[in-house]
Amino acid sequence: MLARLSALAGIASAFILAGSLTALAQNTILNVSYDVSRELYKEINPAFADEWMLKSGKRNEIKQSHAGSTRQAMAVAEGLEADVVTMNQQPDIDFLANRGLVVKDWKGKFPNGAAPYTSVSVFLVRKGNPKNIKDWSDLAKPGIQVVIPNPKTSGNGRYTYLAAWGFAKETLGEAAAKEFVGKLFANVPVFDGGGRGATTTFTQRGVGDALVTFENEAQLIGAEFGADKFDVVYPSISVDAPAPIAINEKVVEKRGTREVAQAYLDFLYSPKAQAIIAKHNLRPRDEAVFKANQAKFPAIKTFDIEALIGPWPDVRKTHFDDGGIYDQIAVK
Repeated sequence: MLARLSALAGIASAFILAGSLTALAQNTILNVSYDVSRELYKEINPAFADEWMLKSGKRNEIKQSHAGSTRQAMAVAEGLEADVVTMNQQPDIDFLANRGLVVKDWKGKFPNGAAPYTSVSVFLVRKGNPKNIKDWSDLAKPGIQVVIPNPKTSGNGRYTYLAAWGFAKETLGEAAAKEFVGKLFANVPVFDGGGRGATTTFTQRGVGDALVTFENEAQLIGAEFGADKFDVVYPSISVDAPAPIAINEKVVEKRGTREVAQAYLDFLYSPKAQAIIAKHNLRPRDEAVFKANQAKFPAIKTFDIEALIGPWPDVRKTHFDDGGIYDQIAVK
């Protein structure tokens, strides 16, 4: 009899533990994001947790994972259990959609093509700009070292490549674009896996004359290291770089976290989150928030990748798949 009661108690304890773990899982979600969004989500996450507590009465924890955007997408496809993904380029979400993890029409699930903010690629140079770097053409000159993350693993690097291609197409013509981008990338001494690694190479290792990175990362570096170390240069044209978001369908169904995952991504469009986004030097979608912070965002001519270069699936295949134009340039 005692043995039977003990067994029943053990089974009950197991069910209680399982229930506790399920509840814990439902109150914790993982945001898998790109390399230079760490500081942004460190501030976004507790703000959302407070809002969710008021709405649901539950305390939710949002965990973060950061690396190069494409590398992160591959990790999610290989089993990293992201409830939500917040990447910096469309192909990474498309990749997950093709794997059945994200719905095919993910761009229609949230406003602005499921991108709550955007950015542009700019140059960070040594104080005083000793190499007189003003535009993309200067980065392709002999004797200039340019620090760029690897376009194969980093959305930051991919946007840099496409920004240079767009500049060449606009100023030199389509036929000259490959040669120009080849010259620029021949000036890259080392390819880091993500934007933060490239930042470390340029700022702490002292490698390179210019770092090409997102506007928010350039501003962050200036704040961290002081205005006497670096200057930010805005080129004549840059790429519009929206940062798309999506829900990982398989994980939220498995973990029962759909409601909180949806609320978390919806929160990114709220005035409170948009103000945090602007604070971190990312260009918010909310017009009132953008106007209130307009002094932080110099006017710059930008282009849309799909409008100037081609549809993202074609761009990815032509330029970045194995044997594509980037590989042809890189092996020279």
